[in-house]
Amino acid sequence: MTAQAFAPQWPAALGARPAGERLERVRRSPHFVDGAFRNPVPTSRATDGALRLMLRQVREAAGLRRPAGEIPLVWRTASDYADGPESGLRATWLGHATVLVEIDGRRVLFDPVWSTRCSPSAAFGPARLHALPLRFTELPYLDAVVISHDHYDHLDMATVKALARRDTQFAVPLGLGAHLARWGVPEERITELDWHETTEIAGLEFTATPARHYCNRGARVLGTVLWASWVVAGAQHRVFHSGDTGYFPGFVDIGDAYGPFDLTMIQTGAYGDAWPEVHLNPEEAVQAHLDLTGAVMLPIHWGTFDLAPHPWHAPVERALAEAARRGARVVVPKPGEFVEPELKRDPEDWWRALAPAKEACAARRDVDTPPAEPEVEPELVAP
Repeated sequence: MTAQAFAPQWPAALGARPAGERLERVRRSPHFVDGAFRNPVPTSRATDGALRLMLRQVREAAGLRRPAGEIPLVWRTASDYADGPESGLRATWLGHATVLVEIDGRRVLFDPVWSTRCSPSAAFGPARLHALPLRFTELPYLDAVVISHDHYDHLDMATVKALARRDTQFAVPLGLGAHLARWGVPEERITELDWHETTEIAGLEFTATPARHYCNRGARVLGTVLWASWVVAGAQHRVFHSGDTGYFPGFVDIGDAYGPFDLTMIQTGAYGDAWPEVHLNPEEAVQAHLDLTGAVMLPIHWGTFDLAPHPWHAPVERALAEAARRGARVVVPKPGEFVEPELKRDPEDWWRALAPAKEACAARRDVDTPPAEPEVEPELVAP
C-alpha cells in the first residue's frame, strides 16, 4: 500500500483549531498569554545540548528499550466489571496512560488509546509492545472519559471516533474539544475546563489541575490547546491522573487543595536528559506522589510504547527504589490486573524476568525475526 492511501487521514488526525466561542474562551484564560497557553513555571521543551544528550542516551540504551520476552497480560471482559470493587475504588492499568478507574459506583476512562500506533498514521510511528488486555468491544459502560492533552499517545482519533458512537461524556482541557468535535463527538457531550475549574458528571467531581507540559498535534493548532492533570473525586474516594508533566512545586498546591488521594496515577516513563522539564523522571514521579499526599502510586506511561532512550524496565525499577527510600507505596500491576488501593497485595516483580540485556538482545538480532505486532480492534485501524 502506498503512502497516498494514508494521506487523506492525516489532516483529520491532526485535529482542529479552536474557533468561535471556543477560541474566545481560550483567549479569556489567565494562562493564555501572547497567543499561547503558558506553563505554571518557566519551561523549556528541550535543554541546551539536547541533541548531544539524546544521542548519548540512545547509545547507552541500545538493545535495552524492548522487553526480553512477551509482556504478560491479564485479559478482561465486560463481565469482569459487572460487580463493582469491594472497596469502592479499583483501577485497571491497560497500558501506557490508559487507565479504567471504578470509583464510588462510577467508571472513568483516562487517556484511552486503542490503536496499534501512537501516530497520525497507521503506517508508521511507535507501535505497541503489548496488546490491550481489554478489547474495545468489551468495554463496559463508561460514565466519563478524561483526556489530559492532545499528544498522540494520549489522544487517539480512532479511539475517540469509536467512543463517539457510545453515550459517553468527555472532560478535557480548554481548546481540546475542537479535536473531539471534528471527530464526531457531539458538543453537548464535551466539557472543557481551565486549570482549577470543576464540573460534575454522574455524581463525580472532575477538576482540571495544572501540569508542566505542552500540546502539539500539528502546527495548525499550536498554542491554543491546554494540557492538564486531573482530579476525580467521589463521595468516598479521590484519584489523581498526571497526564504528562515535568516536576514543579504546584504538586504541593494540588495536594493541599484537592487531596489527599487514595490513588495517584503518575507518569514515570518516557523521560530523558534532553527534555527534563516536561517529563518526570522516576524519582520525581515519587516526589510528586508524596507532594500530592497520595496513599498508593500507580506508575503509568511506561512499558507500552518505546518513546524515549531509557531501558524498558528502568522506570519502575528506579521508582520502586526511590519509593523504598522515601517510604512510599507503589504498585506495579501487569496490564489488565486489578488494583484496589485499600487491599494489601503481595508485590510481584513480573517485569524483571523481561528485563533486557545487551548481550541477549544482540543474540536475538542475529537469529530472531521481528516480533509480530499485537492484535488490535479492526475498526480502530485507519483504512
